[in-house]
Amino acid sequence: MHLTRFRVNTARTGARRLLTSPQSLHAAVMSSFPGTLPTDDNAPRVLWRLDHNARAEVFLYVVSATRPDMTHLVEQAGWPSAASDPETPGWHTRSYTPFLERLAVGSCWSFRLTANPVHHIRRKDGEPTKRTAHLTAHHQMQWLLDRQERSGFRISQKTAAQRLLPAGRTHQGHEDHGDRYEMVVRDQRSLSFSKGKTGPHKAVSLVTVTFDGHLEVTDPEALRRTLIGGLGKAKAYGCGLMTLAPVR
Repeated sequence: MHLTRFRVNTARTGARRLLTSPQSLHAAVMSSFPGTLPTDDNAPRVLWRLDHNARAEVFLYVVSATRPDMTHLVEQAGWPSAASDPETPGWHTRSYTPFLERLAVGSCWSFRLTANPVHHIRRKDGEPTKRTAHLTAHHQMQWLLDRQERSGFRISQKTAAQRLLPAGRTHQGHEDHGDRYEMVVRDQRSLSFSKGKTGPHKAVSLVTVTFDGHLEVTDPEALRRTLIGGLGKAKAYGCGLMTLAPVR
């Protein structure tokens, strides 16, 4: 497995086009693997995520089974002149396997995850259920909490001294996830775009959010599957990739 980081040159026209179209960026990411054909439904899963750290600081992260070649992305959305120097090729790829193998029960990490928190509802009796996005931070956090144990981790809880409310509850008696857990939800985005370039275009609408927080490893093997296979829906459109970093 490999983890790749690519810095996007937000001043480039090509970069702005990719940043506003998850469909185009997905196609560009998949074009980084010369051994994978677009029609190959059995190709290994490729996860990607955009981190908007600042207006001119946007990073693309990719987790893949094989090493990517992002020359085309450098030409469209990077710094082609700087990339001519072998010391600064425009992207950095490292083996992910050694890190995955070091995960151990009880170890604590900072995490980041961009996801598409959804649930299924039925508005009327007899109607089929419909996939619907969670729109409030409380329900978005609950979506992740509901998946933590089977995904191999546990979101860390704040100490009593860190909480603003007794037992992490609001004045109405309801649980306040933001006051109980070391987790924040931010950068909610509503995306709408057309899928496909030929024939009838299918409209796609997504709500994505980014989670930042701390977690404890409970099942290393399950967490490895989560880091490699992703979490939740809309993985082709930049959702599902969780990354870990040492707790500062």
